[in-house]
Order: sequence, then C-alpha cells, then structure tokens
Amino acid sequence: MHRTLADDLDRLPELLQSARDFAAREVSGLADRPVAHLGKAPDREPLPTVGTGAEGALARFAERWAPGFSGSAGPRYLGFVTGGATPAALTGDWLTSAYDQNASGGGDSSASALERETLGWLRELFGLGEEHSGAFVTGATVSSTVGLAIAREWLGERQGVSVSREGVGALGPIDVLSGTPHSSITKALSVLGIGRDRLRSVPVLSGNREAIDVEQLAAALDALGGRPAIVVANAGTVNTVDFDDLRAIAALKERYDFWLHVDAAFGGFAALSPSYAHLVEGLDAADSVCVDLHKWLNVPYDAAVQFTRRRDLQVRVFHNASPYLGLPTGDPDFLHLTPENSRRLRALPSWFALTAYGREGHREIVERNVALARHLGERIEQEPRLRLLAPVRLNVVCFTLAEDSDEGAGACTGAGAGAGAGASKERVHEFARAIAASGEAVVTPTFYGGSHALRAAFSNWRTSEADTSRVFDALKRHSGVGRS
Repeated sequence: MHRTLADDLDRLPELLQSARDFAAREVSGLADRPVAHLGKAPDREPLPTVGTGAEGALARFAERWAPGFSGSAGPRYLGFVTGGATPAALTGDWLTSAYDQNASGGGDSSASALERETLGWLRELFGLGEEHSGAFVTGATVSSTVGLAIAREWLGERQGVSVSREGVGALGPIDVLSGTPHSSITKALSVLGIGRDRLRSVPVLSGNREAIDVEQLAAALDALGGRPAIVVANAGTVNTVDFDDLRAIAALKERYDFWLHVDAAFGGFAALSPSYAHLVEGLDAADSVCVDLHKWLNVPYDAAVQFTRRRDLQVRVFHNASPYLGLPTGDPDFLHLTPENSRRLRALPSWFALTAYGREGHREIVERNVALARHLGERIEQEPRLRLLAPVRLNVVCFTLAEDSDEGAGACTGAGAGAGAGASKERVHEFARAIAASGEAVVTPTFYGGSHALRAAFSNWRTSEADTSRVFDALKRHSGVGRS
C-alpha cells in the first residue's frame, strides 16, 4: 500500500472534516456565487507520478477547478430542468459513498430492501398501483430506454418471437407513435435497434398546444390494420409542459393493440399537488413510466426510476445469466431489471429526502416553483422587449425577444401571439449568453412555434420570489442585446 494511502486512512476523520467544511462553504454560498462560468477552463496537467494525498488533492481542486464550476445546484439556474440537492438528499448521497453498497444484488445486505421500500413510496407518490414494479436508473433517457426495451419484447410476444433471443430483426418494422416526444425517445429507439426513423409524428391539438390529438392518434392506430404498436405519451413536454390526455389515450386500448409508455420525467410530480394532479390522471394505465428524480425531487445526480406492469418481460430482456449469480427468482435482484450489473445505492438520497420532508414537503416545493414560474411569465408579458410564447402551464416559462425591428418591439402581446415571428436565432442565443455571462441566471435556448426562444425551468427547492425578481431583472437588462 502506498504510504500516502495509509496516512489518509489513519487521518480519515480529519480529511472528511476538511471535505465537509469545504463543501459547506460551497453549498452555503450558492445563492451568491455566479450561476455560470463561461471563462476558459484550466489547462490539462500530466498525470501525477507521486500523489499528494487526499488533503493535497482537495487543496488542488479548490485552487484549480472549483472556481469554474457552475452554480447549477443554486436557485437561479433555470436551464434545462435542473433540481438541486436538499440537505437530506445530500446527506443520503454522502452516506451512499461511505457505505459503497452495490445495490444490484441483495443476498448480503439490506440495501436492496431499502431500495424496494423507496420504490414503493415513489409509486404511491405518483399515483401508480401495485401492478407497477420499479427500478432505479441513471436518468430519464435510460428510464425510457428500459421501458421501450420492454415494449419491444411485448411486440415480440404478440408475434410469437423472443426479441431478447432472436434480435430486433425478428420483428420487422416497428411503429412508434407520439405527438411531441422528447429527444431521448429517438435516442432510445436508436440504441434499441428500432431506429430513429420509426418514430411517426402524430398531429397535436390546435391552439398553441403540444399535446397529441387523440382522434388523430386513433386514426393512425386504425391505419395500422391491427398491427401492434408503441405509443409514447407525454406528461409534461419540455418547452411548454403540455400534457397528453392519458385517460383518453389509455381508453383507445379497448379498440387497438399498443404498448403505452409515458414520459413523465418531471411532469409526473404534478401528482403531488391537488391543484395539478388532474394533469396526470390516467398515468396508472401506462405499461411503462419514466420519472426523473434529480429534477423535481431535488436529489443529486444521477437518479431516476422506471416503472412497468410487465416485470416478467423486463426480466426476460435484462436478466444476467451467470453461474455465480443464479437465475432470477420471483423477486429478482435489480441486476436482472436494468442494463447495469453493478451500481451504487442510488435510492438512499431519495429515501432520506422522502423521510425528511414527506409528501407535504415536496408538494410545497412543486407548488412554490409553479407559482414562481407563473409570476415570471406575468412579468415577461408586461415587458415590451420580451414575448411570452405559451401559457405557463406548470413550471416552465417559454419566451423570446420581441421582433428585431424597433417597430415590432412590443407589437405582439399575450402568450403565443404572433407565433412564428420574433428575434433571430443569433440574437436569442446571444441573449442567453449575456444572461449567463452576467452570473445572475441561466436559461436555455429552444425552438417553439416557429420562434427561436428561451426556457426558464423552475424545479430547485431553493428558488424564491427574490431569486425570480433577480432573474427577471437580468432578462430585462440584457433584452436589448444585438440591437443596432
């Protein structure tokens, strides 16, 4: 054993205290540090020949790398859909590393039982029945990949073939129908050998909507002539948080044969609030469900769950056949349910968060974030240089700069007014960079309704009214960027 490693072990309590003190300073300063760092990263250094020990490594990290990290866990990082880490979740995450449990198997530890308890809590939180079984994965992309892999096996069952044994080629062309799918769906189709081009776009509702037109979906299914298909429904689109009518889609199963996968990556958390739970009515009818936890549950990356009604098919796809592991039992180890054979105890931060704050604590986060998003939307509507592109349905504000010409500035008012007009891509992206460079906030560019636009997504437990005002002030201050 290298001497510095032995020394570190002897001084472990002191080293952990140093790391604790450093982390506490970083976390407590999140609200005041720049939200983004756009400067040049440090130049690469060669691999050390002789190590510095853990204390030296911490000092070197604090000097070279920490200053350039973003404040993505803080209250004004509204890019993508990014949560933070609640104190309880952070505590659980640290203990996850300390215990270093491999949660894929359960023969010698209670870790897997803790994970099953957490999955049961989450299933209840999202209004799913006991018919749904779950497993932890890294994120929404892998969750949807697992769900669609089970759907692929279901299609094989319909045709009397085993895709897990014979390959996807045994199925022939596969029909995947969706209205406004997330980009991770096409990525999953590529990984699974189904093919990106097999995703067929179904028209959405008129009137500035992203939700699928259920009548058009019925017509698309009818055109298949009885051939089974996969339908991907959305419980919260990324641009405007629109929800497909899950009950109406599920009702189509009485007439058509299809697997229903619901992408509820962050929209599933609407179930926590009596005011918004109606948006996810029918989620329990899904054959597979995707939910991200490092978004609105505010646990550290990476954490998501997938649920399905057909665990038997899931085991058929993902079981790991090995003499030293044994065959899957009636309650299979997690290594038989997901692509991973080995992984950390991903459930522990979620267990801590749910135990610490319960359903009501997380409901408060959801409802506060929604209220703040709506407040920002109202202020954007009142600002002549900005234009709201869609109603703020939940926690995402989709907006853009007013037209490039001075005459057009402020000419369009109201959510979605003048869709298709607006500022150029260059100016919108320059606007986003200026906001990030200010250190005040981060919002992400997108394209919606014919307009280059920006998204502000509220999902951090820290975000307050004061933070929202600072975000709006930054938007207003930089809204003239790129004007001649």
